[in-house]
Amino acid sequence: MIINILAGGPEDHLPTLTEYLNEDAIWVGVDRGVYHLLNRDITPDIAFGDFDSVTSKELEYIEGRVTEFKKFRPEKDETDMELALNWALKQHPSTIRIFGATGGRLDHLFANVHLLVAQFKEKNEVEICLIDRNNIVFIKEAGSYTIEKIDTKKYISFVPLTQNIRNLTLEGFKFPLKNRHISIGSTLCISNELISDYGTFSFSEGILIVIRSHD
Repeated sequence: MIINILAGGPEDHLPTLTEYLNEDAIWVGVDRGVYHLLNRDITPDIAFGDFDSVTSKELEYIEGRVTEFKKFRPEKDETDMELALNWALKQHPSTIRIFGATGGRLDHLFANVHLLVAQFKEKNEVEICLIDRNNIVFIKEAGSYTIEKIDTKKYISFVPLTQNIRNLTLEGFKFPLKNRHISIGSTLCISNELISDYGTFSFSEGILIVIRSHD
């Protein structure tokens, strides 16, 4: 099962959502993201939020279209996205895609990236990624991974999340590496590219943010 979550970030950062329509996918709307979904003829299975980013008329429209509707007070400890993500994880999906979580306010962007980090540290066996028009973001711990070429996201960056990344090896890349140690703050692994249909990356210690991008 796949769960697609749409937050209320700027619409011009959204990818074409019809690419992600799947009969096995559950759609979740978060705050103004619910309105964005409905305007794309996608009715979310469930909605979360304090809905302080919609007008009273838009809220009435949402309430008339969405069956399962969870409205919260603005004064709460969790963001709307955290509430939605916690619910999604309890459904035990194989994959969670989060849209509308980048662009606009930087505090929301960093909070959403840190939500990925927090769930990663909880060892949830779920693939979670942030997706916008130009980027796919996900997190990996030490191990060996195969990565497939995507023509629309040709740049691949590896950003240290922990103090040290040890024995980073990149094969099948324009700029290969062999057992290289990199530290947090390093820009060594920004804007690499695959030179064939597949490549591999591996490292023995640390946590990486992997970002696939298109200009």
